[in-house]
Amino acid sequence: MAAGNGNSRRIERVVVVGGGTAGWMAAAALSRFFADGTRRITVVESDAIGTVGVGEATIPPIRNFNAMLDIDENTFLRETRGTFKLGIEFVNWGRQGDRYFHPFGTYGRDLHGIQFHQLYLREAARGGLAAGSIEDYSMSTVAAKLGRFARPSAAAKSAVSEMFFAFHFDAGLYARFLRRMAERQGTERIEGKIVEVLRDDENGDVTAVRLEGGNTVAGDLFIDCSGFRGLLIEDTLETGYEDWSHWLPMDRAIAMPTANVRSPDPFTRATAHGAGWQWRIPLQHRTGNGHVFSSSYMGEDEARDILLRNVEGDAIAEPRTLRFTTGMRKRLWSHNVVSLGLSGGFIEPLESTSIHLIQNGIARLFALFPDWPINPLERDEYNRGMRELYEDVRDFVILHYKATQRDDTPFWRYVRDMDVPDSLARRMELWRRRGRVFRENAELFSQPSWVAVMLGQNVWPEGHDPIADTLDERKVAAAMTQMREGYRATAERLPTQEQFLRQAGAWHEDTPPQMTAQW
Repeated sequence: MAAGNGNSRRIERVVVVGGGTAGWMAAAALSRFFADGTRRITVVESDAIGTVGVGEATIPPIRNFNAMLDIDENTFLRETRGTFKLGIEFVNWGRQGDRYFHPFGTYGRDLHGIQFHQLYLREAARGGLAAGSIEDYSMSTVAAKLGRFARPSAAAKSAVSEMFFAFHFDAGLYARFLRRMAERQGTERIEGKIVEVLRDDENGDVTAVRLEGGNTVAGDLFIDCSGFRGLLIEDTLETGYEDWSHWLPMDRAIAMPTANVRSPDPFTRATAHGAGWQWRIPLQHRTGNGHVFSSSYMGEDEARDILLRNVEGDAIAEPRTLRFTTGMRKRLWSHNVVSLGLSGGFIEPLESTSIHLIQNGIARLFALFPDWPINPLERDEYNRGMRELYEDVRDFVILHYKATQRDDTPFWRYVRDMDVPDSLARRMELWRRRGRVFRENAELFSQPSWVAVMLGQNVWPEGHDPIADTLDERKVAAAMTQMREGYRATAERLPTQEQFLRQAGAWHEDTPPQMTAQW
């Protein structure tokens, strides 16, 4: 390592253990910013070890990661067979037969500094909302239900500027896309299976990994992207795992892709079943499907049968079962090893946060990138921030289960009646009183997300913020009518998602036109 200021020395060799989405996201980001010819980024990956990725849905911050890497959005969509995502449709969550939409973006517009959802609650209490639900006041929701899309522009005066979006894409294709980028930027990929991890006798840091055949790959900083096993962070450093399955008892997922039967929708669908839920992720060339369930309440054969009965289109691969335990490592950064992706923890993909947890881990590592020796204070700050993020995501996902009225199966009775973390219990009580939602620190899910799930799952507050009563009733009603009608009229003028993708040059040329959807 080269000499630096004082007793510190610059870290020059970063070794990423494992490829897949996490590994190549890390390598692409590291090689872009350390491509000065003096630092070495190496990915150790074995073709003999598969990756978990089965098709990914994301949330809007993924756009920031792609922009950081200077990735052209249309090229990215074309290469990953990607589609746009305006939010998630939830089916059968509050009660069987219920359907609601969790959008990206906002609800309506605040009036005189008073939050829109408080005005909505006031009007609902007065019986003044014969025109519909809060979903009528979300540009993203209205467009999604019509299958329409356009890129929002902050400068535009149209309501389209209020839409936010993320992506669906093929995780394997995304990893390959990032691998090509990383290798162009100087990343070295070494094929091989790791059979031994070497450590410093004095401080316990990892110094190298040994491959089958005897070759060793030495490094100063190691990024563990080895999946659920956690080859470095757990097998070697024995960091420990915090199990959250008493709150989130799902521990299996059966995944299976199917052929598209219609033009892809610009949203993910999550349909609740007897002991879990089913995802539907529409891509350009196929649809990703999976059934996440608790093996304590449902057998694998039954779960597979439910999935097969509820997919659209013919299967194009056999169902594949994944096993997991919801939770996180007690420390995501230990010694000179930083864990990313599944090696650091796992929260079921109900709100599409898996890639964001990787992305945030990379961003925090950049913000706290160490010299040698590693400063324990910086390492502790990384672990503190990542724990906050994981716990925020955990609480929001738990909310979907706790806020249910279903009692048709033992599973739903358990999650409905279970105790929840104090942090979530406090939030739910604040909502129940007067519909109050506060975004704390830098947490991921903002006020509209909490409003969407609470109202979507029939958790209506006892009242609303009294400050909402200070505005003139007629003016509020007129403004809300104007918003509602404006969102609908704007959405009806937009192209379908497939039309937009083709016009933008973002549709892959080998992907045939899909069957016309019936909107």
